[in-house]
Order: sequence, then structure tokens, then C-alpha cells
Amino acid sequence: MSRLLIVDDEQSICWGLSRLAKEMGHKAETAATAEEGLQVARQNRPDAIILDVRLPGMDGLDAMQHFHDLLGPAPIIVITAHGDLETAVEAVRNGAFDYLTKPFDLCVAQRAIERALRGALTKPSVETPTAEVEKDRIVGQSSAIQEVFKRIALVSPAEACVHLRGESGTGKELAARAIHRHSRRCKGPFVVVNLASLNETLAESELFGHLRGAFTGAEDIRKGLLEQADGGTVFLDEVADIPPSIQIKLLRALEHGEILPVGASQTIRSDFRVISATHQNLAELVADGLFRHDLYYRLITFEIEMPPLRERREDIDLLVDHFLNLLAAKGTRPRAAIAKDAADELRQRPWNGNVRELRNAVEHATVLERDGTITVDHLPAPAQTLPQQQAQELSADVADVKEAMANLVRNWAESRLDSSADGEQLYEELMELVEPPLLEAAMQHYHNQCATAARRLGLHRTTLRKKLDQFGL
Repeated sequence: MSRLLIVDDEQSICWGLSRLAKEMGHKAETAATAEEGLQVARQNRPDAIILDVRLPGMDGLDAMQHFHDLLGPAPIIVITAHGDLETAVEAVRNGAFDYLTKPFDLCVAQRAIERALRGALTKPSVETPTAEVEKDRIVGQSSAIQEVFKRIALVSPAEACVHLRGESGTGKELAARAIHRHSRRCKGPFVVVNLASLNETLAESELFGHLRGAFTGAEDIRKGLLEQADGGTVFLDEVADIPPSIQIKLLRALEHGEILPVGASQTIRSDFRVISATHQNLAELVADGLFRHDLYYRLITFEIEMPPLRERREDIDLLVDHFLNLLAAKGTRPRAAIAKDAADELRQRPWNGNVRELRNAVEHATVLERDGTITVDHLPAPAQTLPQQQAQELSADVADVKEAMANLVRNWAESRLDSSADGEQLYEELMELVEPPLLEAAMQHYHNQCATAARRLGLHRTTLRKKLDQFGL
């Protein structure tokens, strides 16, 4: 059985937390002021403290240092008012173990108490921030990421559509969440839609909803994600993959705030802000006729380029430290340190998978280390992704490849024309040679998403399906 000290001037908070502590099998004492709490702590040393920031007399932030001086590393869970981000950040900097935001669920408080007491019984560390505080934070001090911070700060208060462009793993969703968090819509929902994972029929139903009986299997009314985002923000991830037939409906929803569910004749009003993202170049897709130009200009009212990790290597040490804090907060093991050889190795890797790949490498290393220090032997092998330089060289060789293919076809045609009878259809014969590898490569690249592959090939999806059946693919 552990001892808890609850310091809050609201009687209902003290009563509720005391009852929770007793249900968990612990003993709880309460105090209405920081001064009273310090007196209680001197008489009966607590294993953990739950401390409100807003208190009569000495406030919670000032009291934290007094509790640390008196009790050493006893974990302190801070209670803050809703939306008081600056106070929460200051509390964490002062050594808070965790923080609860009013109003909070008792199940959230229970998990925080369990973590605090677990840390008190093993190796306490008031300097380790928790996953709840840090998980959505964008980390960095480089000029490249500072420019991102600046643009997020400028666009957040506005209502403009924002487009985030960058390679996979650069933190586009984190940037979207930051824009929402600092916008006027922060209290509304934040709805994430990954369009690359949806086929054409499912994408329309997911975005706009459907009525009962709208199509086979539609047994109930479904509220679409755009309607669910009313009063908040919808994040359209991989927006380049949205089917052409749905692009016009999305444009109308953006222009007029009107949503037409599948099978409905009347539109529904919904007030939402759109943040979109893709690793592809939308302008090139517009030029190729694969993306509507009017929707393109509506989505990129304000664009933010997310820099790849190789362009901000000075942030790698900060990111590694951040990930180690997150991993330590999630588990029971103490925070790992990182040896110089491992840090040097992380700074020089290409990181084609960007921040996501770096995080995975750090987590991999923490699984292997057993003495509290990550060395280079604990790191995974570099990802076998085509390096950027090789990719550029490959792109530069496209003209040579085209010329080589043209020569091959020309030589094949001349040989077949010399030997073939008049009745043979050489065009069909050639198509049977070149189409199967082309279709197979497209389907593999787009993870067997037929509609997406068809758009890239310039075929109707029905035509593509027939050809796949024809060639047994």
C-alpha cells in the first residue's frame, strides 16, 4: 500500500481522487493549500503527490520546488486548467512527473497514479516527460524546422485551407495537429482520413456518409467524416490519391460547406477546415490531368513544405533525446543513455525514411540494450532504401532508357515484318509482350489498388481489370 498526498482547493476533486486511491488499495491524505500540503508531507512522507497549480497562497509551480527539497524525487502529478498549455509546459520543466487537465476522467487519473507509483518503487526520475505531454510535439532548432514553426504560427489563427507537402515520415500529421491545436477550432474534433487506404466506393461513403439502402451492404445510416468534423478540422492525408469522381464533390463541400451523403437528395451543412497532405507533387498531377485544377487551387491556399531529415541533421540529437523520453515514459524501464559512437552513427545516416525511420531505429536500440546505454551495436542496419543520389541519377537516365526501348521495339518490328505473314497482327503481339510487365509494376507500386493504378496508367478501372484477367495477373 502506497501513500498519496492530494493538494487541491476544490473539495470535490480531493474527495474523488481520495476515493479512487482507496479503490486502488492506497492511502490518501488531502490538503486545501500548498502550505498545508507541505505540513502534511513533513509528518507523513507521501510516495506520490497530486498537486493543483491554481491554489490560494503559494501556487503549485512554486510549491513543486519546496516538495522536491523536502521529499527528493517523489513524483508529482500536476493538475492544470483546460487549455493552460504554458502552465503545463512550465510544470514539466520544473520536474512534474505527469499532468492532468481539468476536467479529467478518473481512468486517466488512475493511469497517471499507477505510473507515478511504479516509478517511485523502481527508479524515479522527475526529469522524464511523459508520452501524454510530448507525443505530438514537433522537435527541432534548425533553420529549416524553424521556418515550419513560423508558417504554422502564421496560418493557425486563419481559416484558410493548408496543404502540407513532404516526403513520407517528415511529420506532416504532427504539423496538421499543431495547426488545429493552435487554431480557433482547437476544441472541435480533429478527424484524420488516409485516402490512400480507401477504394473509390469506400472513399465516397467514408467522406460523405450514406443513407440506409444506398448500396448493397448499407444497412444503417452512416455519418461521413466531413460531417463528423463539424466545428473542427479534417486532415486529408495522401490527398493525391482521392478518386477523380469524388474530387468534384469534395470541391463543393469546401466551397459551400454542403455534404451530399451517398443515396441522399438533400445536402447537409458542415463547418470544417481542411488540412491536406501528400508526398506527391500535386502540380504535376494537375498537369497530367490526374487531379482537378480547381480543387488543387482550393487546397493549396497556404502551403507548408516539410523538410526531410537530411536537410536538418542538427536536429537529430534533439530528436533522439525526445524519442528516448517518450519510450521511457511508456514503459517500466529507466530512460536509456546513448553512447558517442551510436550518436555519431545516427548523425551520418541518410534517413531516407526521415523522422519516422529515426524513431524506429531508437526504439529498436532500446529493446536490445540491457545496461542502460545504447551503443552502435544496438542500432538496426540502415534501411535498404534507394539513396536520394541514386534516385536522381536514375531520373537523369530516363531519356537513355526511352531511346533504348525505342531501338528494341524498332529492331523487333523489322524482324517480325520480314518474317510475318500479312494476316498476323503485330500490334496485338507487341501489346501482349509489353503490357503485362507494365500492369504488374503499376499494381505492385499502388499495393493492388486498382482505381489508383488505373488513374496513373490513364485507363478506366474496368479496362484495367479486364486486362489483368486477360493476362492472368
